[in-house]
Amino acid sequence: MRHDVDRKALGRSHIAEVFLVFLRLGLTSFGGPVAHLGYFHQEFVARRKWLDDRAYADLVALCQFLPGPASSQVGLAVGLSRAGFGGALAAWTGFTLPSALALVLFAFGMSALGSTAESPWLHGLKIAAVAVVAQAVLAMTRALAPDKERATLAVVAACMVLLFPSAWSQVAAIVMGAIVGVMLLKVETTPEAPAAIPLAIGRRTALLSLFLFFALLIGLPILAAQSSDMNVKLMDSFYRSGSLVFGGGHVVLPLLQAEVVPPGWVNDSQFMAGYGAAQAVPGPLFTFAAYLGAVIGGWSAAAISLLAVFLPSFLLVIGALPFWETLRTRSWAQSLLRGINATVVGLLVAAFYDPVWTTGITSARDFALAMVAFLALQMWKVAPWLVVILCAFAASGLAVLLPA
Repeated sequence: MRHDVDRKALGRSHIAEVFLVFLRLGLTSFGGPVAHLGYFHQEFVARRKWLDDRAYADLVALCQFLPGPASSQVGLAVGLSRAGFGGALAAWTGFTLPSALALVLFAFGMSALGSTAESPWLHGLKIAAVAVVAQAVLAMTRALAPDKERATLAVVAACMVLLFPSAWSQVAAIVMGAIVGVMLLKVETTPEAPAAIPLAIGRRTALLSLFLFFALLIGLPILAAQSSDMNVKLMDSFYRSGSLVFGGGHVVLPLLQAEVVPPGWVNDSQFMAGYGAAQAVPGPLFTFAAYLGAVIGGWSAAAISLLAVFLPSFLLVIGALPFWETLRTRSWAQSLLRGINATVVGLLVAAFYDPVWTTGITSARDFALAMVAFLALQMWKVAPWLVVILCAFAASGLAVLLPA
């Protein structure tokens, strides 16, 4: 009995430890998913030694393979390895809560200000988003579509989404990318040693998690079509968006835009202002969902949207881990991922045009400020959050000095 009590106390202390570490990271991790993975390596491999280099590399490889926010998924896996399912929840809560609360408060602040569609500082956030997404497009093109075959696939996907704008055209583009990848983008892989990931997840639990993932992906749209409950519709839209994001947090932009703008839940101005603000807070970009939920329906809608967009990550990480060392040695899986990643570049290119460019760049003055912001990000390596703040101030100043 004493040993059981000791184990429970140790488990609770580990969960508290995981929460506090990830809360600090959630308050200080600026710079996007690549930077987050660097912070995680420093914290959990170099400093605390919860994982070795090989185990951490295995986790990063898995989370790059899965749809969803890679850095948050790595965090979930680290929490899972340290303190079980409670640790995974503590890791997610600590890392996600600061930016989610900041964006919800920003949404309420915009609402309190009333009509801000013409505010220069708000337009500056949209211009900052142009520079941030342009940098993401450039980096992802170099990494994921470096040859003529994958570049062509990216352009085809972008054309599909621009000519037939809807959430389903984006899904169709991703499916097309997977099929083309398996058929035409073949890669040779060599067997690797089993992953050294210290996670005790049984295959039965993993299969149950994967079953639940697909059941919700298929069932929620059916339920939403039959229901007039706004909460159900939010759950469906944000869960689907979180399930289909390959290639990083920026790719959630076109998926969410297709879900919330056409129905009139959020207008383009509100959408792009929130996306700009999301660049200025630490933590995962997926917390943009909390902002959108707050605009749509306050605190409860923000909570539903946030949970729904991250739920696929929980289910996929738990479902994939026991099968990962086998799956990652399969050449067809690597080919499929190459096709999907090239398609993701196309989706981001389409989003860069509409709504990012069409909303943010309305004059030569806007274009000039966007170029300066892009230069600061790309060449001078200025932190994105600082570029966002400077764009808001610069747009306000230019509006006074050079009125339209």
